[in-house]
Amino acid sequence: METYDKDRLEFEAQRRKKAESFQLNINPETEEPPEQKQPEEINSYSGQDVKKQIARESKKSLRKHTREKNREKKKRNRRNRRMFRIMWLVSILLVGAMLATYIVTGMNDLLAINRPDNTEVTVKIPANPTLDSVTAVLVRDGVIEEGSYFKIFATLTNSSRDFAEGTYQLRKNMDYQAILTNLGGKASRTDTVEITIIEGMSVLEIADKLVKEGALNEKDKQTFLDYCASDKFDADFDFLKAITNGGDRYYKLEGYLYPDKYEFYHNDDPMSIIYKFLNNFEARLYDKQTFDGYDKRYSYHKMMEKTGTNYTLDQLLTIASIVQAEAANKEDMYYVSSILHNRLTASDDLGVFNLGLDSTKYYPYRSEESLPATAGKNYKSRYDTYTLRGLPPGPICNPGNEAMKAALMPAQTNYYYFCHDQNGQPFYASTAEEHQANLESIKNGG
Repeated sequence: METYDKDRLEFEAQRRKKAESFQLNINPETEEPPEQKQPEEINSYSGQDVKKQIARESKKSLRKHTREKNREKKKRNRRNRRMFRIMWLVSILLVGAMLATYIVTGMNDLLAINRPDNTEVTVKIPANPTLDSVTAVLVRDGVIEEGSYFKIFATLTNSSRDFAEGTYQLRKNMDYQAILTNLGGKASRTDTVEITIIEGMSVLEIADKLVKEGALNEKDKQTFLDYCASDKFDADFDFLKAITNGGDRYYKLEGYLYPDKYEFYHNDDPMSIIYKFLNNFEARLYDKQTFDGYDKRYSYHKMMEKTGTNYTLDQLLTIASIVQAEAANKEDMYYVSSILHNRLTASDDLGVFNLGLDSTKYYPYRSEESLPATAGKNYKSRYDTYTLRGLPPGPICNPGNEAMKAALMPAQTNYYYFCHDQNGQPFYASTAEEHQANLESIKNGG
């Protein structure tokens, strides 16, 4: 019993002790539980160590992300390069195929391989033609098919500036070179104009006729006249190069535009027209013909040597132009020429100091009535032989062959004067008195 009580008393004592101990650990001012002790492995790090650890983890993660990104970029670049190579190859193949097709079709058109039809086509090239306008006409009229290829060919062969306005006859099976040759050389033009230049016409009158008949465009008329007054043709023709007083003349080419029947193109080039005149004149100088008193045929150039004339070709043309303007007929030409020669060589005691010819008074115009308003009332020609001694500076018109022959081989007379009645009947005189009597007779109708 005592043992039981003793044990019970010890148990009660321990229980009270535990209860007191439990009360001491409760904080009466807060309801928060007591701070719990952290594990040793966490509490062993400082705040700085945690930051470093986080930084290392971030860098490691960033490097990993960068590597993955670079790998992905390389993969993408490889895919792009493969795609680019494929697209580049496809483009090259397409361009090559297109270029090959263009070259083949272009070469076929150039050589007229795909144009076997030899049908003739009338092609009208417009005024002031350009490569583009000519190409458009050729394509439209079916002469060519590949316009761009034609333009390349024309440019490479320096043929793009050789076109001239006109109507041409071409065939559909012509190659490019043949087309350009025909368009440049005018050999196939069909728009021709036939014009007859009459003996005695002046440069001004010829220009007007060319415009009227359609061989010369009105806007090119002044260019034609300017060329006739220039030295542009001297290098090609010795007879022009021999002229020494070109600056004293109104038109240097007056007398050299040989009267004849010509065929020009519609709205032809002024320089081409003049070359045709001058070439014809040169040919006439060397063509053999008959001369009175000679059995054999000689050229005009050769007859100048045989007669031993003291006059130059230009002076003979000047005399011939006056003969052409003054004489009434063929026979009269040789008498008028004789009078001119006699007066040019007359001594002063005969009282013949100048030629005194009406045909020279208003040159380059035909008469006082034909003077332009810009000439003024007191117009004075540099060719007026009433005041000028000797021959005028140059021809006053373009003489024909008969007048040229008369100038070279005049009749042998002692006449110094001539005149004509209203019917063209000539009267000749050796003295001033005889000449005055002839004038009175004509005035009185006798």
